[in-house]
Amino acid sequence: MTLVDSNDLLLAGLLLLAAISIGAVVYLLVHPYLSGERRTDKRIQGVTESKATRIASKAQADVALNRRRQVSETLQELEAREKAREKTTMRLRLQRAGLDITPRSFWIASAGCGLLVALCIWLSAPNLPVIVPLLGAFVGAFGVPRWFVARWTKRRQTKFIDEFANAIDVIVRGVKSGLPLPECLAIIARESPQPVAGEFTDLVEQQRVGVPLGEAFERMMTRMPLPEVRFFAIVIAIQAQAGGNLSEALGNLSGVLRDRKRLQAKVRALSAEAKASAAVLGALPFIVMILVYITTPAYISLLWTTRFGQFLLACAGVWMMGGVLVMRKMINFKY
Repeated sequence: MTLVDSNDLLLAGLLLLAAISIGAVVYLLVHPYLSGERRTDKRIQGVTESKATRIASKAQADVALNRRRQVSETLQELEAREKAREKTTMRLRLQRAGLDITPRSFWIASAGCGLLVALCIWLSAPNLPVIVPLLGAFVGAFGVPRWFVARWTKRRQTKFIDEFANAIDVIVRGVKSGLPLPECLAIIARESPQPVAGEFTDLVEQQRVGVPLGEAFERMMTRMPLPEVRFFAIVIAIQAQAGGNLSEALGNLSGVLRDRKRLQAKVRALSAEAKASAAVLGALPFIVMILVYITTPAYISLLWTTRFGQFLLACAGVWMMGGVLVMRKMINFKY
């Protein structure tokens, strides 16, 4: 065998070895795709990851569902307590108005007011029928005192709302600095103006004698039946049962209360003109009647000295009441 033949055989062997190596490499790279192993691995990985994801999602869903269930149970419990409350008594109305008197003293003062109104009517116009002083006595005994109590209650609730957001901010700052909730409530009771200080003082004193926090807030809602106080009690009750970031929840509540206050001021400003017009229209007939009675009393006295005039006066009163109620409905806005 010559040298040339040997070189050709060696070259052919090297080429064959290179072809076999390349074929083996290609086979190793392509075989998983052709045999379905890569597809099987992906399927197994997908099933495993999906199962883990489903387990994690299910755990998160269970936690969220338990939290929603606890919140729903808390809200239902508060609503049930709200519906189960007894009818508002006179003692509770006096407490809401901030009056430190007994119901007996209130009824005595109401009877004296009724007698005073009846006496004033009878002395000013002795020729009127007896029914008029009796109606005046009824209004003076049951209408005027209750109106004053409702007026003082509204004024006290307005003062409470004006300072309530600041009180919640005290709790937020105290909780963020590490103070417990009872200590924050005690700070509000010491530092806040009335009537916030009085309500939180009662709350702290009830806690000191062993009253649970939920029951103490329920009594506070009874004395101060405001949506803001109800929101506050619900947040505290939910946080006590379900946990969570109390400072963040109360901070959001404080922002909501301030937004409600701004909206209330905006509504009051926009409806001021309508309220002024309604007041003028409502007072105009009485003002005209008084002026006519001062100038020519014999002319207008026919309204209450004759039967037909009394009938017209009663009809005018009914129509006037209807107009006042319609105007009141038009200028009162819910927000």
